[in-house]
Amino acid sequence: QVQLVESGGGLVQAGGSLTLSCAASARTFSTTTMGWFRQAPGKERAFVAAIISGGSTYYADSVKGRFTISRDNAKNTVYLQMNSLKPEDTAVYYCAAKYRFPTGTSYLNSRFYDYWGQGTQVTVSS
Repeated sequence: QVQLVESGGGLVQAGGSLTLSCAASARTFSTTTMGWFRQAPGKERAFVAAIISGGSTYYADSVKGRFTISRDNAKNTVYLQMNSLKPEDTAVYYCAAKYRFPTGTSYLNSRFYDYWGQGTQVTVSS
């Protein structure tokens, strides 16, 4: 069983920055595929970014160039650095984990992941 705990959400003005953290209880964290998803009110959960065990990263087009996903395997933590935030980035952000290397673009699909955090609210005011 893996427990994921997100932190770092909050209220920020448009153009500002936030860094989300996700701490994992996994003893073999370095082998996990980690993803960030977000869910805005009335919308489905959507892929934001992913990082695989080798360090390769993937981003949704809507955040490419503004968000950066990274991981610190020594701290069992994955981060999401969010810059140039827009009101449309407002959502609950979730981190997710899978003990498997993704096949193709499976990391894009929320059903690929086995473990989820409780979510952290990010609100961007205009």
